[in-house]
Amino acid sequence: MEFKISEVKGYTPQIGHLVSQMDYARKTTLEAVKGLTTSELDFLPIGDANSIGALLLHIAAVEKGFQIEIFDGRSPNEQEMAEWGDAYSLGEKGRKNIKGNRLDFYIDKLTEVRKITLKEFSKRNDDWLYENRLWDSNPSNNYFIWFHVFEDEINHRGQIRIIRKMLNFK
Repeated sequence: MEFKISEVKGYTPQIGHLVSQMDYARKTTLEAVKGLTTSELDFLPIGDANSIGALLLHIAAVEKGFQIEIFDGRSPNEQEMAEWGDAYSLGEKGRKNIKGNRLDFYIDKLTEVRKITLKEFSKRNDDWLYENRLWDSNPSNNYFIWFHVFEDEINHRGQIRIIRKMLNFK
């Protein structure tokens, strides 16, 4: 395996760089959860923490939310909120409702969402990455927003690795 940020076939150069970074972040996230059981995915290290399973679904939910906002140009509808809201927000509802799933459930969700992102990226060019837009009332661009998607994943992957270590001491 090569560890390079480079162009990726099927994408313009800068979008390819973004895709290569997102692919690496996902690869390392999947390595961090490899082999976990349902009970390990549901483990809460402290009462108000998030489980590994909830963090995985949150990673997918954040990406799904940005797909809706950026690609569809709208806010999530009622059905999307019912499916993704608990994972997006986490907290008490996430602890209550995100549990009992096998690892392949979470991997399937991550894969399903990422396929849509990659399909949408293939329709766009590098100029699109630099288009200005408001995000959270701040000047931004599409490049930063999609950087934030995998930056958020990296942050939660760190949490996942810590929780996984805690499983060895419970």
